[in-house]
Amino acid sequence: MEESLASSFPMGKLAILLAVLQEHEWKKVVEQELNSRDFRYTIGRVGAMDMIKVVAAIETAAKNNHIIDGNSYREVHSLYHAIIETIQSIGRGIVQFGDILRTVGLTFAIVRGKRSGSAELEGEWIAVCAYGTIGAPKKGFEHEAIGFGFNHI
Repeated sequence: MEESLASSFPMGKLAILLAVLQEHEWKKVVEQELNSRDFRYTIGRVGAMDMIKVVAAIETAAKNNHIIDGNSYREVHSLYHAIIETIQSIGRGIVQFGDILRTVGLTFAIVRGKRSGSAELEGEWIAVCAYGTIGAPKKGFEHEAIGFGFNHI
């Protein structure tokens, strides 16, 4: 990926690329772009059959890596909505894992910052992307999935 191409990407697209390119050399270009635009970000992994564990892993990563202030209801609430939107994308609208013996193995990225071209009074936004697999809890019975959520803080 050319560096000039990365600089034209909005925050959400960078979050998606960060989650998807974890094992690829292009990840460095995405991280350079995030850093140059003063975005805060983190990457993590979670595997679970329970949606609450997925939410908890993403929320914990955001708090531990200072993406959000865990004592600010507004920031936690904003992150929560972005996470739920992400999980709904993975579950195809209805969160269908756990109770019906489906499991997920996900790499997630959280990105926080100002949207390109946004007005100063808009404040910051948070993007959550999760990429990985969903399916029966047996190797070979899963398929790829991606989810994305975006919310204002």
